[in-house]
Amino acid sequence: MANNRWMLYGAYGYTGELVAEEALKRGHKPILAGRSAEKLIPLAERLGLDYRVFSLDDTPALKNALADVDLVFHAAGPFIYTASPMLDACVETGTNYVDITGEILVFRKTFKRDEAARQKNIALISGVGFDIIPTDCLSSYVASQLPEAVELEIAFQAISQTSAGTAKSALAGLGKGGTVRRNGELIPYPLGKGAKQVRFSHGKQRWVMPIPWGDLETAYRATGIPNITTYMSYHPRMIRTVKTFSPLFPYLLAVKPVRRLIQWWVEKRITGPDEHLRQSGKSYIWAKATDKNGNSKEAWLETMEAYQLTAVGGVCCVEKIFEQHPVGALTPSQAFGADFVLEIEGTRRLDKLD
Repeated sequence: MANNRWMLYGAYGYTGELVAEEALKRGHKPILAGRSAEKLIPLAERLGLDYRVFSLDDTPALKNALADVDLVFHAAGPFIYTASPMLDACVETGTNYVDITGEILVFRKTFKRDEAARQKNIALISGVGFDIIPTDCLSSYVASQLPEAVELEIAFQAISQTSAGTAKSALAGLGKGGTVRRNGELIPYPLGKGAKQVRFSHGKQRWVMPIPWGDLETAYRATGIPNITTYMSYHPRMIRTVKTFSPLFPYLLAVKPVRRLIQWWVEKRITGPDEHLRQSGKSYIWAKATDKNGNSKEAWLETMEAYQLTAVGGVCCVEKIFEQHPVGALTPSQAFGADFVLEIEGTRRLDKLD
């Protein structure tokens, strides 16, 4: 197997293309891959990179495509549908695996393959983008400051627009409703319930609402804290709307024509942030750990715009795997430490606010 040779699957998606361009800037030449030759070949020719066309449901072609690569960067969502075949193929062929999912069920699928990954001496790391590098690293940091913590709260405000892939992944999970972790178990939690105000490092209070974010799985694995709630910043009007209509979401999204119509609209109308917004936007994260006596430790993180961080952070993770050779199914902070996010340009962590 060639040394440090890697493949980017889903390269022609919005985020995949950003990753490919960032990789080139950092001196990498990943093999671009995907199922659509029509979309893949023009991108590969524009970037001057090799490419491979294959579908994830073609198992022989998938395994053959991995035979001479050391790592796969999986960027083709929704990952709830695409992660398993790629994970299985990577384990069988002894290929390192990373993806940019934020989906709880995908993290669980990845962690279930921990023993198999260790036997193959490879790393399986889901969530190497904005989902979930900054939140995972900040959670591990506050947990290390309060070892007896029993509760963890994580909130973020990402000033950006959503890409089509992110929107489709969100819709795939919307029908399942909200989720929190209590006493070590994931339990249903009504969307729109539990909204609160959080002060971010820009100094302003923002309303946040509990959402089923990937840290419900990853932060539990990385910290062992049994009670975890993850929040995202929303306008109060949106929170009220979600609270009112969320009981209908599972029924609407269960209707195939409705689901297809929404997915079609997403593909046509949602394009993700432009270059200016990616370069100028910022993301804000807050985390707080609390012990049974009410003692707490909180910290704040500022970093680059979410999609920009996914491209930069994702390629950084690839580099770290080749440099450090972590083994097993891991979160980013488990693989590279809680300070890993601070290596990403434009990131700073604060222990208190003025």
